[in-house]
Amino acid sequence: MSEPTPNGSPFDVAVIGAGPAGIAAALALHHVGARVALVGPPPTRTMQARPETRSAALLTSSVDFLKRLGVWEQLMPAAAPLTAVRIVDASRSLLRSPDIAFESQELGLEAFGFNIANAALNLALYDRARAVLAHLSPATITSIQFHADLATLTLDTGEELSCRLVAGADGRQSKCRQAAGIETREIHYEQSAIASSFRHSRPHQGVSTELHREGGSVTSVPTPDPNMSSLVWVTGTSDADALIAFDDDSFAARLQECFDDTLGVVSDIGPRASFPIVGLTAKQLAAKRTALVGEAAHAMAPIGAQGLNLSLRDGAALADAVAAALRNGRDPGGPYVLAQYARVRQLDVLSRTVGVDLLGRSLLTKLLPVQLARSAVLAGLGSIAPLKRMVMQAGLAPPADLPRLMRPIESTPA
Repeated sequence: MSEPTPNGSPFDVAVIGAGPAGIAAALALHHVGARVALVGPPPTRTMQARPETRSAALLTSSVDFLKRLGVWEQLMPAAAPLTAVRIVDASRSLLRSPDIAFESQELGLEAFGFNIANAALNLALYDRARAVLAHLSPATITSIQFHADLATLTLDTGEELSCRLVAGADGRQSKCRQAAGIETREIHYEQSAIASSFRHSRPHQGVSTELHREGGSVTSVPTPDPNMSSLVWVTGTSDADALIAFDDDSFAARLQECFDDTLGVVSDIGPRASFPIVGLTAKQLAAKRTALVGEAAHAMAPIGAQGLNLSLRDGAALADAVAAALRNGRDPGGPYVLAQYARVRQLDVLSRTVGVDLLGRSLLTKLLPVQLARSAVLAGLGSIAPLKRMVMQAGLAPPADLPRLMRPIESTPA
């Protein structure tokens, strides 16, 4: 039997996937009055299968979003402000770019955002979901059947759910995307990202340092401990495999070579894990009563704090579209709502995925014209203040209006 809401009607939305993008989308949809079911293994189960070593740099709009969802207060003790981003050309190119620093005070901000461990974020979101959502199922979907006025989901527990709209937030191998017949474009970079943490003798002072090297980048991101940073090391897959196999002292020695004296003496390497880097973009963001959210719609290299922030904007934008449908008596999974969601998200997704792809490729190529162009762009950013401010503003917000739940709290009520 298909399980409906307590009043016997289908759920407005079933969100598939209990990662941060999926849980946040479910909470946002609940916030705007939708009847929501959240389906997916809870973070505690997924982290038991693979320890979570990554962190997320949440921009100010994402922080405002989490405040409205009632999550931020629990996260504050684990959040570290990002007051500046320093980019260093650590390549051996003859056309090395000058160092450049982006400082939040240049935009009149105390911080660009906050860095927080993914584990803390996932658990806080799920705690909130358990507190406010009427239906959570710690299962995975086995099939989806689409009908004229609803979708029916079958879970691996044998349970069935009916809903008007499926929000597919089930990652790069999305079953929701496959069921909806949505194709993807994929780019395989032959790179992996190592996520870890390390201590350093000099305080980070809220500064994230991004070293651009041949074949990738090495990035430190502040944590609440002034002498500890998160680490994201992007490099070729074979090099990443070798680095993962190093003992802690050998890994620390390699990391010390990268940062030299920037953060002082490197020590106390945390648990390490590597993740393959694959660029993925869905050719459609919505079809067949399905709207894609997060990495089901787009995946990219961990450059410039774009990935999770983009995914959170998906959920907030979907909440806008569903809220408007419910106000106007429309079917939240109907063609009009799906087209509206796709239209609103298209430019933001395209600009971020293309931008991150081009930056990543510029670090891989040995072509002199590309190196020259990259060096010229960074030099221009360092010397032309209005251009630098424009780039910083673009990095913090999409080219179009922010979804309502992500707008500055002081100017727009929840």
